[in-house]
Amino acid sequence: MKSKLKKHAMLISIIICMIIIYLCTLMGVTSISFVEANKILLNQIFHIDLGMENISVGAIAIIWNVRLPRIILAFVTGGALALCGAAYQGIFKNPMADPYILGVSSGAALGATIGIILKFSSSFLGLNGIAILAFIGSFSTILIVYNISRVGRKVPVATLLLSGIAIGQTLSALISLFMIFNQDEMSQIIFWTMGSLNGKGWNQVIAVLPYVILGCVIMLTSVRELDIMLLGEDTANQLGVDTERLKKKILFSSSLITAAVVSVTGIIGFVGLVVPHIVRMVTGPKHRVLVPFSLLFGGVFLILCDTLARTVTAQEIPVGIITAAFGGPFFVYLLRKRKKGGV
Repeated sequence: MKSKLKKHAMLISIIICMIIIYLCTLMGVTSISFVEANKILLNQIFHIDLGMENISVGAIAIIWNVRLPRIILAFVTGGALALCGAAYQGIFKNPMADPYILGVSSGAALGATIGIILKFSSSFLGLNGIAILAFIGSFSTILIVYNISRVGRKVPVATLLLSGIAIGQTLSALISLFMIFNQDEMSQIIFWTMGSLNGKGWNQVIAVLPYVILGCVIMLTSVRELDIMLLGEDTANQLGVDTERLKKKILFSSSLITAAVVSVTGIIGFVGLVVPHIVRMVTGPKHRVLVPFSLLFGGVFLILCDTLARTVTAQEIPVGIITAAFGGPFFVYLLRKRKKGGV
């Protein structure tokens, strides 16, 4: 009975996700009628022609090349960050852990800063020069943090977290130094660090998707081990789980996912913190349920935040500001709850 309910809940969640993607594609500052938007989607997706001759090329471009890829990228990014957050919170046994706690965001920001200052314009596999350097920066950071934290063949969780915070702060200081000496590029660097999906298209979706799919597959195959880890490392080892190998697997896959999405979107904080915690309150702590539902609702959460960011005012707001507006108070709530012994 429970398995049937879970399947039904998952199916209903997927349908809700598809409806939200559809509705948000129809919404935007530029006015395109409901009928026209549906004709464009049917024509582009299913090649059904319901009279496209009266629809402008501009309207087709807005729906198919601007809104839809942006919404799909928002879903992929939000889902990926929430998935990583759920795995991090499980492995660290800390509800306040999120994908950026190991300095991944600072590494990406430093890479992007260098790219902006050097006006690095090369491109590779759909990623521009800034995105490439951001990816290299974020992935290099996690390798540095991991190697600093390693004690023999083991990686103590507390040491890993402290190393991530220390390296992150060091890299943030370097970024500030670069901005002081390159004030002409300061506004561009600041805008990138706020996180935005503006101007993103199919190239970015295609570039990010393989990394996210690979990371998600690795993560989803680890849910049983993550559930056993809830009993504690010693118990998990006794039950046959190689906890050190599991840590490496989760760190690698989550860092791969986070590096890929951050390199394209900039730093979008708090998704990995807020969504898994809310999902956990509804579904419980078991990762076989928590991980897929975090993936779905993380995507929906970021789609809604981005739709708000691009429609609430004539001047688009970086989506990172919207997620921070939700995430900041939620983080304070977690701290207060933890202080009272509730977490």
